[in-house]
Amino acid sequence: MLLGEPLRVGRHELRNRVVSPPMERNYGTADGRLTGLYTDYLRARAAGGAALVFTEATFVRADGRGRSRQLGAHGEHVIPGLRALAEAVHAEGALLGVELNHAGRVADPAVSGFQPVAPSPVPFRGRRPRELGTAEIAEIVAAFGAAARRCARAGVDVLEVHGAHGYLIHQFLSPRTNRRTDRYADPVLFLAEVLDRVRREAPAATVFLRLSAFEGVPEGLGVEETLALTGRLPLDLVDLLDISAGCYEAGEWMVQPGEVPHGVLAPYAARFRTLGKPIGVAGRITTGAAAEEVLRSGPADLVAVGRGQHADPEWTKTVLAGSDPRPCIGCNQGCIDALHTQQPIWCLANPATGRPATAARPGPRRTVVVVGAGIAGLAAARAAALAGDDVTVLEAEAVIGGEWRLAASLPAKPEFGRLLDWYAAEMGRLAVRVRLSTRADDETIAALAPDVVVLATGAAGLLPPIPGATGDRVVDLREWLRHPRPVADGEVVTVWGADRAGVAVADAAATAGHRVLLLASGGELAPEAGPREKVLMVRRLTENPAVEIRFGTTLEAIDGERLLLGHDGRRRWLVSPGPVVVSQGTYEPVRTLNAFG
Repeated sequence: MLLGEPLRVGRHELRNRVVSPPMERNYGTADGRLTGLYTDYLRARAAGGAALVFTEATFVRADGRGRSRQLGAHGEHVIPGLRALAEAVHAEGALLGVELNHAGRVADPAVSGFQPVAPSPVPFRGRRPRELGTAEIAEIVAAFGAAARRCARAGVDVLEVHGAHGYLIHQFLSPRTNRRTDRYADPVLFLAEVLDRVRREAPAATVFLRLSAFEGVPEGLGVEETLALTGRLPLDLVDLLDISAGCYEAGEWMVQPGEVPHGVLAPYAARFRTLGKPIGVAGRITTGAAAEEVLRSGPADLVAVGRGQHADPEWTKTVLAGSDPRPCIGCNQGCIDALHTQQPIWCLANPATGRPATAARPGPRRTVVVVGAGIAGLAAARAAALAGDDVTVLEAEAVIGGEWRLAASLPAKPEFGRLLDWYAAEMGRLAVRVRLSTRADDETIAALAPDVVVLATGAAGLLPPIPGATGDRVVDLREWLRHPRPVADGEVVTVWGADRAGVAVADAAATAGHRVLLLASGGELAPEAGPREKVLMVRRLTENPAVEIRFGTTLEAIDGERLLLGHDGRRRWLVSPGPVVVSQGTYEPVRTLNAFG
């Protein structure tokens, strides 16, 4: 595989073409230092075969900080932790990279304690930044240089200058955020000065430059404009162009949802070949096949596999061995939207990600019975089998997956099925017996003589009593997904409940061509879901003329084809023929295992 071939870039040789790129993780300390969790995380990706592992967007000055647990290179106190990280990564045969950044106008003053600064006072999310004076711009250039010098002293191999995603450097590049009339009205001047200072302060380092090929918003930079600006830079100071896309106002391009094709940014990266520099590219490269195709078709020399390695730290070794790693499902929940909570990020596909490593369980081999082959039951069965236990899974349905399989049927979750396929393969590899169409009664369990019984049967949908509801017109969304009935012409699919599940089902019904009425008790669609998870679903629903969304509305009663809706203390009837799909949460049903429960 071309993916496994070494490549020399700048001052260093990479052992293969896989990079674990900069990803913010909320694993740092309040003063910007590394933690043991962070070191263990990157060490695992290095041990998993990646050629180069990056920290994250690492702030060079305090007013450029965006998150409370973000890493910094802004003071001497960070050097010991970086040095220990470099030693750990090098011991695993990989190189260490740090991405140098200043957030500019998108910095959060509640986190940094400073008013945000920017090339021009263009507001962001209602916050007006302070325009930088020319003397202060020189100070920030010096801050980039000082941060580079600290990293070099700590043994960092690769420094990436972050010129993408709407951060400060990108703000100077873009005409929508740079409205200056002095010499920094030249959009490339600030970045050119930063590159020069970084190179002078860390002459032994390899230097990457990260760019958004396009911003993805009106009046923002497109590919042609970005390419022209890049061509004006002193590229002799740059060893590789690392191509991404988007900005905070178009976050779906920064981190793409699972609906987006693999390798989506490769065609844009190919445009930068004309500049004569090695190219790296990100953008939904989560499978070995996608990574190999990007390299062989020519757009890039290195592939950034961020979320793929977040889901499976041994992604590189597994792919190079010709096997399938645990898949990233593109959910954007634990790795991206969790950042906004200021809590450590996690992974929906891998429950071990973001947790401290645990030692192997000592003791004799046990007999374990797992009741339920949903995603939790399969994860428990795999963990027990890896610990050396003899494992049997009992599943009442004829297929594995439970509610996860229902989610995998939705248009917004096309990658979810890949995780079930992987678990099915793991059950076979680990000799876990999966007995389908088998109810876990006392007799069945007793015959297996287990030492441990794991109950992983999940919850049932909550179906509140609705006056006037008769027949099968009102149905919990899980039952609707299991046994959808035809929707006749003229009928409307009413979805009562606009949580993430209700929104996803409404989106599926609308995608299938049905008219949809979505009743939301609050004022937001899927309020518990983050912006990157729901962005495409919400956009489709709000832009579809066949979809009606009623906020602040409850369902009070049903009378034939009429629904009694409550809104602002008033109630009125609405004619809405067709099924009523309910998404009102779940409850834990009473389950009895007399001998083992």
